[in-house]
Amino acid sequence: MNAKREPKILVLGIGNILWADEGFGVRALETFHALYRTPPDVSLLDGGTQGLYLVQFVQEADYLLVFDAIDYGLRPGALKIVQGDEVPKFTGAKKMSLHQTGFQEVLSAADLLGDYPEKLALIGCQPLDLEDWGGPLTAPVRDQLLTAADIAAVILEQWGAPCRRRARGEMVEPLLGNDMDMASYERLSPGLGE
Repeated sequence: MNAKREPKILVLGIGNILWADEGFGVRALETFHALYRTPPDVSLLDGGTQGLYLVQFVQEADYLLVFDAIDYGLRPGALKIVQGDEVPKFTGAKKMSLHQTGFQEVLSAADLLGDYPEKLALIGCQPLDLEDWGGPLTAPVRDQLLTAADIAAVILEQWGAPCRRRARGEMVEPLLGNDMDMASYERLSPGLGE
């Protein structure tokens, strides 16, 4: 008798933390990791600006949840959640160079290779500033990090992968190394957003 395996779920944060609000995806993933403990079948990945290098990770995922800064033309900081076939229509707030591959191309490549996620969701945030090289997230975008993390937990629960909220003060292994976590990078106090 074959036991049914749990779907492999990938939670992916994409964007460039060096360009202000372009870093929303990575910072939202970092916030989610700090707030929630995930089941073993859920992996978290800082995709940064790796472009087509992410195709193999997308191919391996049965379900994919993505955080990203998306230019929806809404008020700055507005969150919009799209799922399934709607996702490829909304990707990448702005390409920073002609050589940066947008996430839409990553999804298209995975589809062409025959390994497209069965379930797909995108939590996008409308950026305010994408031009501040080395700057932090703007206030309207930073203010949505906790909400975005909570939305991700709801989606994962709907997908059969309930997350457990971490206890206040619980030690959490940093998701980003080399002092690239938001508190170190932006020189914020550890209590920001609580």
